Amino acid sequence: MELQALPSRIGQVRRIVSAHLRYWHMDTLIDRAVLGVTELLTNVHLHVRPDKSCTVELDLEPGRLTVSVRDRDPRLPVMDDPGPLATCGRGLAMVASVSESWGARPDGESGKVVWFSLTEDPVAPPATARDPRRPAEDLPAVVFTEAEPAPVPESAVEPGYAVEGAGTRTAPARSAVPG
Repeated sequence: MELQALPSRIGQVRRIVSAHLRYWHMDTLIDRAVLGVTELLTNVHLHVRPDKSCTVELDLEPGRLTVSVRDRDPRLPVMDDPGPLATCGRGLAMVASVSESWGARPDGESGKVVWFSLTEDPVAPPATARDPRRPAEDLPAVVFTEAEPAPVPESAVEPGYAVEGAGTRTAPARSAVPG
């Protein structure tokens, strides 16, 4: 997809990437893919000149997703080592930490491609997880029984309250209308 790397468009791309991964049944990759594409598009927004035009590509192979961002700035990104108080400069380090591999390569004479790859986690869902596609009628019904009110000892009743029946208490009636 082609876009201008503006903050409002970055949010849209995040939602599109999430939707594609759900459609492809690769839900375990959503968080890492969205974080990675956000960082790459933010770099385009902050550093690419002359314009913010770019293309995001998702390449799906069995068990592997590669996300690429192509822009028109030939300068390759450099991973900085920001100081502890720096407010920027950690994007590529975050991409590297959530991906299995990443890189950048020139794209012709007037641009570059920055990419990262993710592999599916072989972790199975917990045994207690319910299949969301199972029809509701297959679920066991929960039976609720009415509980008897607990008896209230006379000594626990505050002045102005009446004790009814088997030890329950009620408040005196009051009007919401003044007078």
